[in-house]
Amino acid sequence: MPGVDGIAATRQIATAGTSRVLILTTFDLDEYVLGGLRAGAAGFLLKSASAEEIVQAIITVATGGSVLAPEVTKTVIEQMLSASSRAEIRTPPGLAELTARELEVLRAVGAGWTNQQIANRLGIAETTVKTHVSRIFNKLDLVSRVQAAIFCVEHQLD
Repeated sequence: MPGVDGIAATRQIATAGTSRVLILTTFDLDEYVLGGLRAGAAGFLLKSASAEEIVQAIITVATGGSVLAPEVTKTVIEQMLSASSRAEIRTPPGLAELTARELEVLRAVGAGWTNQQIANRLGIAETTVKTHVSRIFNKLDLVSRVQAAIFCVEHQLD
């Protein structure tokens, strides 16, 4: 991208909070995958994906979901496992501010559940789940469900 790299652009867009980011690239290098997700991307696909996969990924991300190309999933899992195995036992900033219900919702988001699934499981309205997710993201300085999942693994919240 001329003038700014994709990770910096992702961070700017995600921080603005007006749009969700799906990275579509030819690069499957660890630094691009992990950098993009840490910057706030809700999804990461390779340009080798089929048109159908790309369309489905756009729909998934636009409706609040997250997407990872199968080719990069191993990289993300290895990084998460590595980070969790060397993580210090400490309470990260913001985690102590979460209510018991918010912690329950965070764990469900980290497990990959949709808002509707969380609502059904906890017996609350989907709008209430969305409110909890928004508060969790604010307290933990997160911008995407992928970041929330990474946070859960890094801090052993499963």
